[in-house]
Amino acid sequence: MTDNNPADLGRRTRMVHAGARRSQYGEVAEALYLTQGFVYPDAASAAARFEQAGPDEFIYARYGNPTVAVFEERIAALEGTEDAFATASGMAAVSGALMALLRAGDRVVAARALFGSCHYVLDEVLRRYGVEVVFVDGTDLEQWRAALRGGAAAVFLEAISNPTLEVIDLAAVVALAREAGALVVVDNVFVTPIFSRAVALGADVVIYSATKHIDGQGRCLGGVICGRSDFIRKTVEPFMKHTGGAMSPFNAWVMLNGMTTLDLRVRAQAESAQRIAEALAGHPALARVLYPGLPDHPQHAVARAQMDGFGTVLALDLRGGKAAAFRALDALRIAVISNNLGDARSIATHPATTTHQRLPEAEKAHLGITPGLIRFSVGLEDCDDLIADLRAALQAA
Repeated sequence: MTDNNPADLGRRTRMVHAGARRSQYGEVAEALYLTQGFVYPDAASAAARFEQAGPDEFIYARYGNPTVAVFEERIAALEGTEDAFATASGMAAVSGALMALLRAGDRVVAARALFGSCHYVLDEVLRRYGVEVVFVDGTDLEQWRAALRGGAAAVFLEAISNPTLEVIDLAAVVALAREAGALVVVDNVFVTPIFSRAVALGADVVIYSATKHIDGQGRCLGGVICGRSDFIRKTVEPFMKHTGGAMSPFNAWVMLNGMTTLDLRVRAQAESAQRIAEALAGHPALARVLYPGLPDHPQHAVARAQMDGFGTVLALDLRGGKAAAFRALDALRIAVISNNLGDARSIATHPATTTHQRLPEAEKAHLGITPGLIRFSVGLEDCDDLIADLRAALQAA
């Protein structure tokens, strides 16, 4: 393929070919450039590159790298944005995007239901540096409307919240943000790049933890900030290259290999997640089964309207509280207990004591993070085996 940005081609084709760069050796697989710096033919060339680096000209791996550049172009082609900046982790992407965008005196309105580390960045870090942060219930448009009346520099939300799987009406929030003059920053991890319509719905900045589905094998950390070229190169890049949050070339190479199967994996995982949710709905040990693909999910209609699929994660709320949840977790035969998600292996997590343990009990209760809640990230195992494993675990609980 001679065109390294085949925008007119299908998603799977782009995930294999977009952004490809080949050296003089004509390698098939993406080359891994494990180098910190780059050599210039003469002093004048070095000075010129520092003045303005041209296409495929690099200065230092913290600023850019050929392998990382392929990953950035490929994920931008997949998401439908003009550009992307790859980061050391998903949280480096979240904190980097927000810190690059905001300054003391700015105001940000954010959904309350967030991953614990995202909540920390907003509630602790940004406030420490003089940014006003207002939290709202993400599914309540009246709260968004009221909070944005005073204007804002940014809106931040998880399109599907972690871990209770609330689905925010992104198009409606974007419309309110436009009136307030705010950029919309979306953490899209649970939706995945495969099911995302965030750009079409008006999101300005889309963030992924590449650690999750993009790698999908539990190997490497990574993140990516997707958006318009002027935002990525004039706002994000200067901040990230000076603060050091860039992605390792090796990790970018791993992510590129993960992307070739991303569509196949995510669709298979989401299909299994739907089957598992349907199989466990109404189980006597469960107070709730939370999955956007279930018709009784409070935002099922919103999810159908704004995503191409319902994701790979579901939540099970056990009636017996923490003790029952721990018994169920310990009884799992196939799924592993960990705090990652989006992996080829099924992973079970107890958010109240791990990923969201630092939240006050009242806040957990408000968000629906009950002592009995288990977040279940569906892997690539045989779906019937997973259903049997979960049923046995619920029986043990």
